[in-house]
Amino acid sequence: MKLILLLLTALTSLVYTQPMCDPETLCANTQPGLSEADITAYPEPIVTPLQVDVELLYDRWYYQLNGTVQVFDAPGGRLIRTIDPGFNFITALGTQPGWVRINDTEWIRSDTASDSSGGVSYFTGVLLPEEKPPYLTAWALINQYPSRVPGGNPSESNPLVYRYTRLNLYASTVVDGEIWYQIGVDAWTHQHHVARIIPLERPVEVDTDRWISIDLYEQVLIAYQDDRPIFATLISSGRSIWPTNEGLYHIYFRRTRKDMSGGVVGDDYYFLEEVPWTMFFDEGRALHGAYWHDGFGYRRSHGCVNLSITDAHWLYMWVAEEMGTLVSADKEAGPAVFVYSSGDYK
Repeated sequence: MKLILLLLTALTSLVYTQPMCDPETLCANTQPGLSEADITAYPEPIVTPLQVDVELLYDRWYYQLNGTVQVFDAPGGRLIRTIDPGFNFITALGTQPGWVRINDTEWIRSDTASDSSGGVSYFTGVLLPEEKPPYLTAWALINQYPSRVPGGNPSESNPLVYRYTRLNLYASTVVDGEIWYQIGVDAWTHQHHVARIIPLERPVEVDTDRWISIDLYEQVLIAYQDDRPIFATLISSGRSIWPTNEGLYHIYFRRTRKDMSGGVVGDDYYFLEEVPWTMFFDEGRALHGAYWHDGFGYRRSHGCVNLSITDAHWLYMWVAEEMGTLVSADKEAGPAVFVYSSGDYK
């Protein structure tokens, strides 16, 4: 859960602003927020979602391994190695009854793995307009019935808002120290239930034309060309025990696919085969696609910045265009990555 301790703690570098609670007007009004006429003039965010490329999502056959897995040189053949238990995913080359082929000469029993391809996320980020929109854009983080008034109970008289729905935040007010956002006519949602797109002015330390901001509080990434935000999406950054560190970094190593592993066997061990569209920026931490979850908008990684495959591909190709190569030959000085928190994530 997210908790803002001070009402709208200053982000003096925000590019987009929004109507906020004015104690002399909005907060004192028994019916705060914008009118139906104002809302119907801008019923949806003025953004363009990326199109899902289904072939890109399913260009690999993903399996999750179950427990300790023995690897053989052929179906029913010789045992050649063992994969330790953990959070393990592999890409399969093919199957035959009772067996899954995981490499050219490596097979595992089919009862030791589960096809996880159906769990690949269809979520996509958005291209941002050249002109500043009239309201902040946000994503719904949960399925929810908005409340009819700030601080009220969910009301089934309002249409159900599904997770990942793009929303305008028309106004805000404070109830019991927490912020409520107006997302429609007689429709309000709690601050914990949305993730806002909040573009920044370029920090003085950013030294590249193309750069990326990552807001750990909102769990939102924004890509910029010079001073203009052009793309935004939800991410999943590192959990508190494996944090994504705040600071200024640069993308220094890129691969279209990269195996990743870490942790301790018997505790938090993981192995992820062929992680797509991988760009390292802080030691072993990378921006990359995630085929193993659809939990964007919440912290859940071992320190990397997870994106949907569609978003990771877009971002990777945008960086590749700037660098002039599809992959880095060695270490390189790529676009800046500015990691910060606009609030206290709880």
